Amino acid sequence: MTPRADPAGFILANTRIHAVPHAPEIRLHLADEAMDLWQKTEEDLGALGLPPPFWAFAWAGGQALARYILDTPELVAGRRVLDFATGSGLVAIAAARAGASRVLACDIDPFARAATGVNARLNEVEIAWVETDLLQGDPPEVDVLFAGDVFYEKPMADKILPWLDRARAQGVDVLVGDPGRSYLPMDRLDRLSTYDVPVNRSLEDNAIKRSSVFRLRANDSRI
Repeated sequence: MTPRADPAGFILANTRIHAVPHAPEIRLHLADEAMDLWQKTEEDLGALGLPPPFWAFAWAGGQALARYILDTPELVAGRRVLDFATGSGLVAIAAARAGASRVLACDIDPFARAATGVNARLNEVEIAWVETDLLQGDPPEVDVLFAGDVFYEKPMADKILPWLDRARAQGVDVLVGDPGRSYLPMDRLDRLSTYDVPVNRSLEDNAIKRSSVFRLRANDSRI
């Protein structure tokens, strides 16, 4: 059976269960090495130039958000939550563990949906999946929106920030987790907490990434 036909099976066969380094209360199906899995994904799918398997790793910004959520559960308890660009589902799982009333997750990578599903079952939580590309419309009706490690490329940052601004204008509390990626809009963010996060050395320039959780300020600019 091909990975497209059985993405959950592909994930289970090519990852191992690990405790998340900076949020060990949560376990995920994770890859040990980035390039090996990336190459295997391309080979098994018969396609080149695929995006990296973001769903197979606990990224620094997501780990920071997960730790912050678990340490401040009142942030999400009894509230509706969206984990944007969820990847492995780590932040969504943290929100569910912290008592969110409803947790939505989204990602444009179809493998992320399968990864989030197997990881939610592993952690015995429920996460609802959003089928559509949310950037094409208005943000959903939630109380808290999390975005981890989304400002690593300029084209993506240019699309995401206006959308997050719209969510903020709707009254949504928008929190960003990031280790200082190149296009992080620091002039729009208030730092809430900072952590030294262990990461997969095959992904980053250091084994420890200093990563912060930020709250997005309302866009008060007048054009």
